[in-house]
Amino acid sequence: MGFNLEKRIRKDHILRKISEKIDFSFIYKEVKGTYGENGNVSTPPPVILKMLLLLVLYNVRSERELMLTIPERLDWLYFLGYDLDDEIPNHSVLSKARARWGVKAFKQFFERIVWQCVEAGLIDGGKLFVDASLIDADASNNSVVDTHSLKKYLNKGYRQLEKRLDNLEKTTPANSRYISTTDPDASPTRHSGGKSKLRYTTHRAVDPKHEVITATKITPGSVDDGNAFKKMIDIHQKNTQKTVDTTVADSKYGTINNFLLCRDLGIKAHIPSLEKTHRGSGRQKGIFPKESFTYNPENDTFTCPAGNSLKRRNYNKKRNHYEYKAPSKICAYCDLRKQCTRSKDGRSLKCHIRQDELDIMLTYAQSRKAKRDIKTRQHLSERSFARSKRYGFKRARWRGSWRMEIQDFLIAALQNILVLANHSEKSLSNSNAQVGHCVRAKRDICEGFSMRPFVINLVNQLILSSSLKRQLCFI
Repeated sequence: MGFNLEKRIRKDHILRKISEKIDFSFIYKEVKGTYGENGNVSTPPPVILKMLLLLVLYNVRSERELMLTIPERLDWLYFLGYDLDDEIPNHSVLSKARARWGVKAFKQFFERIVWQCVEAGLIDGGKLFVDASLIDADASNNSVVDTHSLKKYLNKGYRQLEKRLDNLEKTTPANSRYISTTDPDASPTRHSGGKSKLRYTTHRAVDPKHEVITATKITPGSVDDGNAFKKMIDIHQKNTQKTVDTTVADSKYGTINNFLLCRDLGIKAHIPSLEKTHRGSGRQKGIFPKESFTYNPENDTFTCPAGNSLKRRNYNKKRNHYEYKAPSKICAYCDLRKQCTRSKDGRSLKCHIRQDELDIMLTYAQSRKAKRDIKTRQHLSERSFARSKRYGFKRARWRGSWRMEIQDFLIAALQNILVLANHSEKSLSNSNAQVGHCVRAKRDICEGFSMRPFVINLVNQLILSSSLKRQLCFI
């Protein structure tokens, strides 16, 4: 008696849904140029891609363990197209495929899934939630060396390197001076007052309609979140072919450059200001805010709470702002000095050359609608990253930024695939419920009129005009 593997897999199994929804054969065309003309490819590219997807979906510890487990799992054999007696390839085919294919093939896979979500109506595209999260690199702090004094590493071990990392300035979590000999692309980064670790940062854009990930990007952990903001908008618009009208992010993205970028692009920036968020802490604690000073356009000066004038002094070309200061002697003898400044030179104000436009954007960011979006971001973006943890998101599987990009694209694509599969199931459930409701309503109406033919025809015509007309059986 033959054994039918397909019949052994239940109808609602997630791997069956993925097989039905996703066409993996596209990978043939994407990687065609990476193989030679002579000889046969031992393992088909779609099977390799599916194996890597299984590695992520079930968060398998290693590729070696994945290959050992495949013969034991009927659902995995079904998903890969193998039979019980088929030979499973060596785990090395996966590492060789990654090296041969590069990042491009996995990027194409992610983009195809995003576009499939667009075609399924799962993406609105107008509003974009942007956030970032740190990922621990697959490297020890003991692999970090100080490039300014390499001689001491010739005859000594890596002693006290973790202590040295912990002594890094909190305002500068990492710099090019400290490099890992194991994974040079990762950077020492401190998070929430903890110890410095070798990390990467993944930047992610999420569409709020069904929480589909529309853009993702990997950078070293030391890269500021705000620097990737424009790239996220560009990737989202490219992948979805939709125009962003509102962006939502946390205060790390609330820089002057990002507010003015949104102004130039005609995008509403629902982002807390970085300057205002950190105001009142550190050296600024208990100090008069900028709003306490009155600007006088007739003579281009500011008036401080004590009634003294701050005049324009110089222009910073790098930051594009003017500096306004009062004479240091006036500040020195002012009764409100302790509430105004802790600088020996007296209080100064910085005014951007596009301050009027910046003020407009900051006003929008304080609107009721913006505050509501910012509150929504707290759980929407965090939920997206929390789901990623199931697939080994918080720890790098491999070393090197290009391998990290592959891992990131696989995880993001998988999360979107699950959205596609679940949406399809929910849509069918809702549709069946509507069909049942219409059939019951039809039965009740017809029975109420003693099944008169003209009533039955009228009811049928009404149902035919609905979107459910193809799914009903008429009496």
